[in-house]
Amino acid sequence: MRWSRVSPVDLMLLGTVLLWALNATVTRYIVTHGFHPLAYATIRYGAATALFWAFTYGREGGFRIARRDVRLVLIAASIIYANQLCFVYSIDKTSAATVTLFLGTTTIFIGLMAGLVGLERHGRRFWGAALVSLVGVAFVASGSGGYSGRVFGNALAIGTAATWAGYSVAVTPLMRRYSPFRISALVLLFGWVPLAITGFHQTASQSFDFGPLMWVCFAYAVIGPLFLTNILWFTAIGRVGPSRASLFSNVQPLFGVFFALVLLGESLSVWEVVGGVLILCGILVERSRRPPPEPPGD
Repeated sequence: MRWSRVSPVDLMLLGTVLLWALNATVTRYIVTHGFHPLAYATIRYGAATALFWAFTYGREGGFRIARRDVRLVLIAASIIYANQLCFVYSIDKTSAATVTLFLGTTTIFIGLMAGLVGLERHGRRFWGAALVSLVGVAFVASGSGGYSGRVFGNALAIGTAATWAGYSVAVTPLMRRYSPFRISALVLLFGWVPLAITGFHQTASQSFDFGPLMWVCFAYAVIGPLFLTNILWFTAIGRVGPSRASLFSNVQPLFGVFFALVLLGESLSVWEVVGGVLILCGILVERSRRPPPEPPGD
């Protein structure tokens, strides 16, 4: 792409991907420098929920949805709750770079789940992509010590990808009837409630005697990947469509690994690199055969 043709929407999409990619590195720093995992997740999600409710109310003036859709919102919220548990503990138990590589399988999980619920039909290309990604996962797991000390963290990282995929599929019918901002606000709230209950003891015992860098990282974790990215991503999709937007999301694992290696001084084994390349190949093949989804309603 020529720089002269880079549009404001392209910059929005690139900014979104960079904010998402940095999230694992920032979270790893936070949970290894004094923040209890569940206390961090509880306070972070609570703050993001308050911000998003204020934004959505100012934009739409309400949060009403049809009674028949409440069940879908609650299902999506329960999946987000599981997603946050998996994410924060995977980051706590294994490296940010390894978690980022596993998160690259999200698009494959979305395809699998969409097929299970009848939203898509898959051909040989998809199953080939899924197999390549599965082999990549095995390489990453073995290269990171996944069959010994880090097996729990690696399993939770895969669970993070799977639950995010489940959430993406669960909200698909809702996005056709409501704006993504209204749905995100509701899901954030109903997902935060059980998270706050689960994390109550850690939150109550949490010390907040942190330095400025920790608070800068925490502010980023709230505003960047949870609040600002939703606005940028869905605004951009509304202008250029999901097909073009997905091209930018393909490189998120690469940026995520880069941030972890440079900012945290992490390293990858040869087998993790091989596995990451295979996962990326699976992403590209799967993306090439996926028909672009409908833009969310506004």
